[in-house]
Amino acid sequence: MKYRINRRTGDKISEIGIGSSYMYEAGREEAVKALRRAYEGGINYFDLAAGHGDSFPIYGEALHHVRKNIFYQIHFGADYTAGEYGWTLDLDTVRNSVAKMLKELRTDYIDYGFIHCQDEFSDWEAYKKNGVYDYLQQLKKEGKVRHIGLSSHTPEVIMKILDEAEVDMLMFSVNPAYDYGEGTYANGTVEERDAVYQRCEKEGIGISVMKPFSGGQLLDASLSPFRQPLSIYQCLRYVLDKPGVLVALPGAKSVSEVEALLAYEEKSEEETDYSVIASFAPPQAAGKCVYCGHCKPCPMGIDIGLVNKYYDLARAGDAMAVEHYRTLAVNASDCIGCGHCDSRCPFGVKQSERMQEIRAYMEDGK
Repeated sequence: MKYRINRRTGDKISEIGIGSSYMYEAGREEAVKALRRAYEGGINYFDLAAGHGDSFPIYGEALHHVRKNIFYQIHFGADYTAGEYGWTLDLDTVRNSVAKMLKELRTDYIDYGFIHCQDEFSDWEAYKKNGVYDYLQQLKKEGKVRHIGLSSHTPEVIMKILDEAEVDMLMFSVNPAYDYGEGTYANGTVEERDAVYQRCEKEGIGISVMKPFSGGQLLDASLSPFRQPLSIYQCLRYVLDKPGVLVALPGAKSVSEVEALLAYEEKSEEETDYSVIASFAPPQAAGKCVYCGHCKPCPMGIDIGLVNKYYDLARAGDAMAVEHYRTLAVNASDCIGCGHCDSRCPFGVKQSERMQEIRAYMEDGK
């Protein structure tokens, strides 16, 4: 398992985590085995926006003995009073729900306490007015919540809350469908969604990704808006290539599903290559590098996707991106203009020309 560091908190987080939307469906015994297999495989990050309240005792049984080695993100606004997941902005309901979750998880602290599901500006105003945000901050001061998170599907709302609240982790819905305007939660334009990624990378706010497979639709040609399937490994790599992303949180309910997720770390470049998405990208995505790596191999050894990522981040104001670029053993100045990358880029990026642009900006300050 590979790990990424949350620059705000210092936490070392597995790049593959577990979402809990349907964990309870397999039954307690199988779900406990699945969670323990996930932990044995190096997964240490778990999202508790569960589909049903039955999930919490399962986590408590499976992982209470390794609690200090794992991270839970728990949502202040998710309500399980009726068993099934519900959403609330009522302070008393939030208090009771959080207390119940902690008891069933067999823990007395929360790693990431989330401002939950803020998709409208009115949600955020009610969250503050009703005292839920103050309650979350109070628990942070008391040490019961270690860090603050935010869950949202809407870029405009995300930007507003990031302006007003100290957020260490953002839970955002990320996949090729949503980023290209297809699907239920495809909120925001290509540019607005990209601005979220860039801001999080610049400010050190980690992104934990929900819905990496668009609820399974991207895996099924008959359900995908693109009429062709992607594999879970193409989807995971797409997500993990996005700036700011620390961890993908696909759902899993059985040992076999966990094993399939763990296998991502062993997959080849060819098996994870998601450049096929260029065939259904909208016009505004043409000519933009998405860091897919399909242009490899460069005869000079340039990691073209990474060089592009650092350049984009630097132009967005991330000073650290320039420093990271300068530590590369091979960079844009080593480009010989052979055009191999140009011929392979499915998005029509003229990478050989872009390397000169990047060299001028990153090295000459032009």
